[in-house]
Amino acid sequence: MPEPRRRSLRSALTSRPAWGQALVAVLLGALGFAAALQVRVNDAEGVYPGARRGDLIELLDSLDAANARAEKQINELETTKRELQTSTTASQTALLEARREASTLAILAGTVPARGPGVVIRINDPEAAVSAVTMLNAIEELRDAGAEAIEINNSARVVAQTYFAVSDGTLTIDGAEVRPPYVIDAVGSAATLSVAVGFPGGLQDEVQALGGSVTVEQTDALDVTALAEERTPEYAQPAP
Repeated sequence: MPEPRRRSLRSALTSRPAWGQALVAVLLGALGFAAALQVRVNDAEGVYPGARRGDLIELLDSLDAANARAEKQINELETTKRELQTSTTASQTALLEARREASTLAILAGTVPARGPGVVIRINDPEAAVSAVTMLNAIEELRDAGAEAIEINNSARVVAQTYFAVSDGTLTIDGAEVRPPYVIDAVGSAATLSVAVGFPGGLQDEVQALGGSVTVEQTDALDVTALAEERTPEYAQPAP
C-alpha cells in the first residue's frame, strides 16, 4: 500500500474525535458501527488478512467520503448551535428589556412600591386653608422638577388619573379624605425637588400666604408604599 494511503488509513482509524464531534456522537455512531463491521484492525500485525489492494483502496475512499460527510454534518450542527445561541441571547435581552419597561410603567402607574432618593415635604395647615388647587399646584411643581413617584400621608398614591377636591371643607384625593398636616413623599433628585418647593412664588410661599408653613427634608432612601387602584380605560384603546 502506498505510504500516503497508509497514513490516511491509520489517521482515520486511530485519530481521537474532536470536541465538536462529541456533540454529534449519535450521528457518527452509525458511521463508526458500519466501519467496524467492514474493517477489523489487527494492532499486532498492522495488516488486513485476505484483503486485496483494490478492496483496501475502495475502503479508504469509503472512509474518506464518510469522514467528509461527518465533517459537513458537524459544521452544520455547529452553525445551528451558534444561531441558537445568538437567538437565545437576543430573546433573553428582549425579555430583560420588557421586564425593565414593565417595572418602569408599574412605578409610573403607581401599582408597585417605589424606592429612591427624594424629599419629605410637611405642610402645616392650622387654618385648614390649603385647597385642592394649592395641592394640585404642589404636585405639578414636583412633577416639573422630575418627581417619579409621589404619595400623600402614606395613603394616597399620586398618578396621572389622580384628582383633588374639597368635600365639606376637607381635602379629598381620589374621593378619600386626607387631613393636615399633609406629608408628601416624592422620589427624585432631592436637591432639585427642594429647590422647586422653595422657589419664589412656589409652594412654600403659597402655603405661608394661607397661614401655614412648609418644611422640606432631603433623604437618600425614601420608600413610597401607597398604591394606586388599577383602572381599566373605558374609552381609550391602543392606537394601531
